[in-house]
Amino acid sequence: MKNTSETITIFGSGPVAAKALELLNKNFNIEAVITKPAKLPTDPVPVIDTAARLGLKTYTFSSRTELDSFFLKPTLKSRLGVLVDYGIIVSATVINYFPLGIVNSHFSLLPEWRGADPITFSILSGQENSGVSLMLIDEGMDTGLLLDQQKLALDHLDNIGLTAKLIELSDTMLTEDIPKYLNGELKPYPQPLDFAPTYSRKLTKEDGTIDWNKDAVQIEREIRAFISWPHSTAQIKDKVVIITAAHVVDGAGKPGNYQVTGNSLVFYTGKDALAIDKLKPAGKKEMSISSFLAGYRKVI
Repeated sequence: MKNTSETITIFGSGPVAAKALELLNKNFNIEAVITKPAKLPTDPVPVIDTAARLGLKTYTFSSRTELDSFFLKPTLKSRLGVLVDYGIIVSATVINYFPLGIVNSHFSLLPEWRGADPITFSILSGQENSGVSLMLIDEGMDTGLLLDQQKLALDHLDNIGLTAKLIELSDTMLTEDIPKYLNGELKPYPQPLDFAPTYSRKLTKEDGTIDWNKDAVQIEREIRAFISWPHSTAQIKDKVVIITAAHVVDGAGKPGNYQVTGNSLVFYTGKDALAIDKLKPAGKKEMSISSFLAGYRKVI
């Protein structure tokens, strides 16, 4: 049974949005799904595929201008929009179309890590907790009023593991809070001002090249944070590899140099050293360091 008889409209584009859409469809009547089209006809679009499988009406827009034009006409009846992982800046035209606005499920404890990639920067910062903030969108960068906020311990999670847990937490919060908000039982409140806001950004391919002058602790965080993209790449002689798991060990040497001892491969960094646990050679599957050394020891 759905949590409310009212309809809601969903905004989302990425794989996180696709999973959120599937979960929300179990508890809400979804009038429409707003997403972005495929860049190429052969490109998979998880949200479009999920919406089609669920039998949901879908509208695709490539730009803010196209999105604004659609919402100049009274096409949808929903009083509330819900946005997860959308990727297009939403203007006042779109926000004001919905009498109750648009709720954004943002994967950080706002005002911490406003911006495009809060999950990655939560891991990079080494903080103990992340979480989900349900925020009413305004025209600022994640500056809107909150409806709810809940913590989640990071517990040494990588990006993939943390994302999955945050999606589950987000769905639980939306399932409980949207009906309350629709019924006027949940009142928006300002973001806390206990600390200055922090900001994330979109990653680039260059972020994935390991800088061995950094501390081993920071590089290990990057390996976990960049596990989905842009990956953490290193050069071992003439072999380019993606390092997928490592741990910090004592050691001192020239940053970027490495030592092979038995079944261990240790890189020296700006502070301490990094023992490699798993990696992916170019064109190969992920393997343990012992398997890698068994096959490549003679050429490294």
